[in-house]
Amino acid sequence: MSSQSNQNSLGDTLKQRRLDLQLSIREVARRSNVNDANILRIERGDSAQPKPETLRALADALGLDLSDLFALSGYVQPTTLPTFAPYLRSKYADLPESAAREIEASFAAIAAKHGYDPRGPKIGEDEKD
Repeated sequence: MSSQSNQNSLGDTLKQRRLDLQLSIREVARRSNVNDANILRIERGDSAQPKPETLRALADALGLDLSDLFALSGYVQPTTLPTFAPYLRSKYADLPESAAREIEASFAAIAAKHGYDPRGPKIGEDEKD
């Protein structure tokens, strides 16, 4: 798929969802804290590759899956999951630092108790024969 085709598909997806929700561009801008002119450029396919934080804000405001928007924008997505600490900090960014450290320490203790490598299985280690 060409870059312009990706841009149009992303724009079409965002616009269709916005219309399905009966939201104006101005309302999406308010909900996402993304400039309304920027939203319009993305919807029209004029924005080459919106920033990931812009896509995240739009996904949240429109109830869309962020990974779908990343794919439509041409961002390469990893094929593996992050380790626990980065995942925790990304998923629960509003969690107080002390709580994040406490959860990480608890996870490390549980992993050690059960002989689990917190980095996860090595490639092919978790595959069935």
